[in-house]
Amino acid sequence: MDVLVVGAGAIGGYYGGRLAQAGARVSVVARSDYSVVVREGIRIESPAGDFHFRPDRVLHKAEDLGRYPDVILVGLKVLKHIRPAELLRAAVGPKTALLLIQNGVDVERPVAEAFPDNEILSGLAFICVHRTSPGCVLHQDYGRLVLGRYPEGTSSRAEKLAEMFRRAGVPCEVTPNVVTARWHKLVWNAPFNPMSVLCGGANTSEMLGHDETARLVRAVMEEVCAVASAAGHALPDDVVERMITDTRKMTPYKTSMLLDYEAGRPMEVEAILGNAVRIARRLGVHVPRMETLYALMCGLSQKS
Repeated sequence: MDVLVVGAGAIGGYYGGRLAQAGARVSVVARSDYSVVVREGIRIESPAGDFHFRPDRVLHKAEDLGRYPDVILVGLKVLKHIRPAELLRAAVGPKTALLLIQNGVDVERPVAEAFPDNEILSGLAFICVHRTSPGCVLHQDYGRLVLGRYPEGTSSRAEKLAEMFRRAGVPCEVTPNVVTARWHKLVWNAPFNPMSVLCGGANTSEMLGHDETARLVRAVMEEVCAVASAAGHALPDDVVERMITDTRKMTPYKTSMLLDYEAGRPMEVEAILGNAVRIARRLGVHVPRMETLYALMCGLSQKS
């Protein structure tokens, strides 16, 4: 399988490296890390075993590949100034599948509209991972992937990718309801990401270690479930309890939004909160806590 990774940061570097371990030919588009990745590749520190990933090719732009890959793995942040369709277009052939491993809900639509004849695969990464320095990725915990065809269904390409990820030690399942899976992940992201910033740099353990913040985490999770249900994507009754229990067990973790804030980078406020709040308003679902977090994060983003 010929794979091009666009967005070779923590997500792209880790999962691209795992596909290479499984035998795929993996090239990467690297921007700020270009010279380091050309010279040294990408080093991943992981509880599942450290490894060194040397891409087949390291590129400035997707079109520099000079061929149409089987799969383009998109690990870009979901931000207003990043337009994936423009970055990918020259590398997308008639049979190229686009795998979006990104945060948030309703993030696939712009790519699906730009490439109506291509297979769009949506991916959810349940993982604690971040880029520590150019060409270096730290995987702290978890790592499970959920893949599915957008807007629904499965495919032979999705099954093949899942099999390759599993071969490299990544737990991976294929779901026929990937939009529901996105709402499932948002149950975790919607409280923990913005609250980690608004609580002054708190990690997951610290947020759950105080009664008031733990109560807010739970309340936001319940609001996400209500919106998901109204949108036709009802989640299991015990999803909130399981999310909180699992988070208490995991290694204390600084969220991706907090890491972006501390580094002075734009945050994924719209993908993680804005889109869900707008869907809630459209469906008439009352989400006062999510709206408050969204308003505060908008104010903070505007100021930073």
